[in-house]
Amino acid sequence: MPARPNSLQGETFESLTADIPFLPIEVRHDHLMSDSKDLITKVFPMWREEDLSLIQCKDGITNKLVKCEDTKSGTTVLVRAYGKKSELIINRRQELQTMAGLARLGLCPPLYARFENGLVYGFIPGRVVQPVEMGYAYISKLIAEKLAKWHMVDLPGDSNPQLFATLSKWLNDIPETFDSVIKQKQFTEQFDMAQIRTELELLRTELTKLNSPVVFSHNDLLSANIIYNEAKGEISFIDYEYGTYNYRGFDIANHFCEYAGFECDYSRYPSKKQQLLWFRIYLETYNHIPPTDKDLEALFNEVAKFSLASHFYWGLWALVQASISDIDFDYMSYARMRFDKYFETKVAYLSL
Repeated sequence: MPARPNSLQGETFESLTADIPFLPIEVRHDHLMSDSKDLITKVFPMWREEDLSLIQCKDGITNKLVKCEDTKSGTTVLVRAYGKKSELIINRRQELQTMAGLARLGLCPPLYARFENGLVYGFIPGRVVQPVEMGYAYISKLIAEKLAKWHMVDLPGDSNPQLFATLSKWLNDIPETFDSVIKQKQFTEQFDMAQIRTELELLRTELTKLNSPVVFSHNDLLSANIIYNEAKGEISFIDYEYGTYNYRGFDIANHFCEYAGFECDYSRYPSKKQQLLWFRIYLETYNHIPPTDKDLEALFNEVAKFSLASHFYWGLWALVQASISDIDFDYMSYARMRFDKYFETKVAYLSL
């Protein structure tokens, strides 16, 4: 593994976050726009309420997000109000440390403030990439280069891979009963939790054998978290709440699975030819030398196997969300689609 030039080892949570002010304000989901406006005028007291333009962004399915522009100065920031009970899924302290560290390294926008249930941070100009565009050659190349640079980052905190600790936690957070009769019927008929526990141990055994490098990973590189600035020809990643140290193979596989979008159209999953081109760009950026054919084939097999963990990860996540979230999304059906794909591909991928 090459040395990581972007290192913040030795920094602490306190040293990274000391300059980020905290406001004892809650942004309520049912008063999202008015509370966001009130918050922004306190974070930026020089901004006038009548000059503010607020738009709710609805791409995400975990939090509530508002884009706030001061039309007089042309400055835009984002207000993110955490999803209901999302702290059961996301370590918010770790997220804050990650964002502060990435901001220090210039890999994410500045953090302007914290409040009771969220953050105010900088806006990255550009447009959200669509799922189908992730397979376009010029977009794919930029993503591969950017992810390689992310994987060189050295942030403080736990540098152990978090995949199986997270999966185990989420598995234990799934309730035996849901408060909705419809959800309970779906859960009982479609999910065998004893089988899922057995499959998790199988995955742990098989994937840890691969010795996939442990790198700082985004862990949620879906299209909505990729911003393309056409004028500059640049890609940026946003939403770092799942960012942790993790297996390289998982972060890449998870990105490839997201080609399918929330509708899980796996006809868009990259072909082997597409993947090998992506791996060549990624490995050359990361290692600074061209990869061999053997390197490319090994990474192809690694990523294929870790795609199983991606289905498992978001399948469990969706079952937890089905019990706690107030966002209008069919989490139960999404969980079923992800587990269906896991079982469909399991034998072929584990035999590689």
